[in-house]
Amino acid sequence: MRIGLVGAGRIGASHAAAIAARPEVTELVVADTDGARAREVAGRIGARAADDVGLLFAPGAVDGLVIAAATAAHPDLILAGVRAGTPVFCEKPVAPDIAATVEVLREVDERGVPVHIGFMRRFDPGYLRARQALRDGEIGDLHRVHAVTADAAPPPAGYLPASGGIFRDCHVHDFDILRWITGREAVEVHAYGANRGADYFAAAGDVDTTAAVLLLDDGTLATLQGSRYNGGGYDVRMELAGTAGTIVVGLDDRAPMTSAERDTDFPRERPWPEFWSRFTPAYEAEIDAFLRMVADGDGRSPCTVADALEAVLVAEAADRSMREGRPVRVDSVLPGR
Repeated sequence: MRIGLVGAGRIGASHAAAIAARPEVTELVVADTDGARAREVAGRIGARAADDVGLLFAPGAVDGLVIAAATAAHPDLILAGVRAGTPVFCEKPVAPDIAATVEVLREVDERGVPVHIGFMRRFDPGYLRARQALRDGEIGDLHRVHAVTADAAPPPAGYLPASGGIFRDCHVHDFDILRWITGREAVEVHAYGANRGADYFAAAGDVDTTAAVLLLDDGTLATLQGSRYNGGGYDVRMELAGTAGTIVVGLDDRAPMTSAERDTDFPRERPWPEFWSRFTPAYEAEIDAFLRMVADGDGRSPCTVADALEAVLVAEAADRSMREGRPVRVDSVLPGR
C-alpha cells in the first residue's frame, strides 16, 4: 500500500511515524510546503520526501492520502485527492468555514470517494466503552450529559487568529463525540465565554473560558465547560447519567483533579500534560481505521465530511450564541436548511 502525507508539522510527523511502522505500507511519501521539514521527517522514519506536493495527486500515484496541513489548505487538498480517485484522511476541520465545508461535501458526495475526517475521540477506548454502555442499556435511559475539555496551558498568541475560536477549534471535538455517543443531534445551544487570562485572547476576538447548555433533539440536556488555563493538567471528560447508572470517560489515575474527601488518594499518577499523550492510542487507531478503509476499498468512512459538518454547525451556533447573548438554534446557522 502506498500512502502520501501532506503536512509534516507535529501531528503530521506523528501520523507519518505511525504509518511508516505499518507492515502493509510499502511506501510513504511525505510532502510539505517546507521542503526541508518534509525531508527531515521522511529521513527520520525511512520514508520518501516529495519535492512537489502536486505529485501526490496524479491518478494512481498513491493508494491513500493523509492531510495534516494548515486548515486553510484542507478544502483544496481534499478535493484534489478525491478528483484523483484517492481515499483521503484529513485532520479536522474540513474547511475554515461552513460555506467551504458544504462545497467540499457536495463534491465528495458526487464523486463517491471515501473521506475520513480526524475526530480521534471516536477511537478512544473510554468513549467507545461509554457508547456501547449506552447502547446496551447499561445506564438505562439517558437523562443528562456533561463534557469537559480543558487545556493545561494556553496556545501561543500567534495560533489564535487562524484557529476559528475555542468552540470551532477545541469544543468541536465535544460536539462530534456528543452526537456520536448519544446518536442524537443538538438542536439549540446557549453558550457563554469569558477571558480570565492573557489579553491576547480578547485581542484575537476569542475567549479562554467557556460554558454551554445544549438541548438535544429528544429533550436530553447536555452541559459543557472548557478552559485554556487548567493548571492541574489536560482534562477531557464526559459524564453520561441515566436511570440505571452513570458512566464517565476520562476518570482515570491521570485525571487532573484532587479529591477533597478524607482517606481518598485518587488520582495516584501524574496528570496528562497535553492532548497528544492523552490520545496517542486514539490517533494511532484512527490511522489504522483509515488504512483498513483503503485496503478494503469498500468506501465506508468512520467519520464522514457530513459528520464533520454537523459538528461544526453546533460549534458555529455556540460561537454565535456567545457573541449575541442568546440561545441559538443549530438549524439557523446553515442557510437553506
